[in-house]
This record gives sequence, structure tokens and C-alpha cells, in this order.
Amino acid sequence: MTNTGHDNTGDFSTGLDNTGYYNTGHFNTGNTNTGNTNTGNRNTGNRNTGNRNTGNSNTGNTNAGHSNTGNFNTGHLNTGGCNTGNRNAGHFNTGNFNTGDYHVGCFNTVNAGKAYYFNKLIDRAEWYAADKPSWVYRVMPTQWVESDEMTKAEKAANPSHKTTGGYLRTKDMKQAWVDAFATATPEDIELTKALPGFDAEVFLEITGVDLRRPDRQAEAAAPLEGHKMCIDGVLYTLRREEKDT
Repeated sequence: MTNTGHDNTGDFSTGLDNTGYYNTGHFNTGNTNTGNTNTGNRNTGNRNTGNRNTGNSNTGNTNAGHSNTGNFNTGHLNTGGCNTGNRNAGHFNTGNFNTGDYHVGCFNTVNAGKAYYFNKLIDRAEWYAADKPSWVYRVMPTQWVESDEMTKAEKAANPSHKTTGGYLRTKDMKQAWVDAFATATPEDIELTKALPGFDAEVFLEITGVDLRRPDRQAEAAAPLEGHKMCIDGVLYTLRREEKDT
């Protein structure tokens, strides 16, 4: 069977430069893709390295959202699995910013008047009416990086970038929080502390950002202390810098 596209090595492909079969998009190395630059199978989005994704830039499987590294997510920017919300590091969550699992219950037919916020039962109406700090929506645990912006170590660890044009860089969830907090204004910080049920200890545990001390605006913890990071082939061990008092 001949191909109708160009430079296709598989059969029944109608796009360009496909090496798999039954692709209608372009630059796919898997099979049955309708999007572009996929290395997996049955993807309808773009830049997926997993299988059966309908969104974009997923490295997991069966995601309907974007930029997920887990599996079976319908939301965005999840590093866990089976989430329908966004930016969850846990699993089976329907809300956002959860590091635990199974938030919201099952088989309920009535609307919940209360929900857990900061480990406390709070009226949902009170939570939704509260002004939210904008910086929490800048938490980005995953980021698509083009090939020309990748380090040598990243290229060596992700050879598929030659086909996909890049890869999905992930970072520790706490580091993503700390990076986003660096953009917070003083007003944002006050809105954070004014959230219903706010608990600085819980907030520190989840985000690595310390808002416990009233004499300081905030202090970012060192969530990666002791971890190792490879940059351009050089291995570094991270540690927290001690400040003189």
C-alpha cells in the first residue's frame, strides 16, 4: 500500500515525515495519530510522548488535558494520575493544588455545603467568595522546552526531542511553588494569608513557602536540599545557604 504523504515509512499515513502507520498528522513516530509530532500511539493532540492523549505536551497516557506527566488526567499540569482538576501532585483529585489523594467523595447526589481547605471544613461559599492571590495560578511543575533550549544532559536523557522538537521539563512541586511565589506582590501575600481556613504550617508543608513569621514577609524553604541535579553533564548536590544573623 502506498502512502499519500511525503517521507512516510508506514502504510496508510497521509501526513508528512511519519514513521508509523495510519497517521493523519505530521512528524509522528507512533501509530494512528491525528496530531503532530507524537512519539506514542493514538494521540489526537500535539507533542505527546505517551499514548491515547487528546491534549498537548503530555508525557503520560490517556490524558485529555495539557502538560501532564501522569496518566488518565483530564485537567492540566498534573504530575499525579486520574485528576480532573489542575496542578495536582496527588491522584484521583477533582480539585486543584492537591498533594493528597481522593479529594471530593464518591457517589454523592447532593451539593456539598462544606469542603476541606487547609485540612479544615470550610463553607464552600466562603471559599469561592474570597479573593485569591494571582501568584498561585503561576505554579508550573511542567514546562515544554524546545530542543534548542535543552541542556546537553536533557538531550541525552530525552533523545525523542529530535522528533518532538523538545520535551516536557518537570520540576519538584515545591520548587514550582517557590518559583511562583517569587512573583507575588505584597498584596498577593496578604490575600494568601487571608484565605479562609489559612494555616501557615499546612501551607509550608505543601508549598515550601514559610508564612509563619509575622516579622518577615515570607521565607522560601529549601525543598530540594540534599537532592542532586545534573546540569550539562555535571552533578550538583543542592544545599540551603546559611545567612548571618
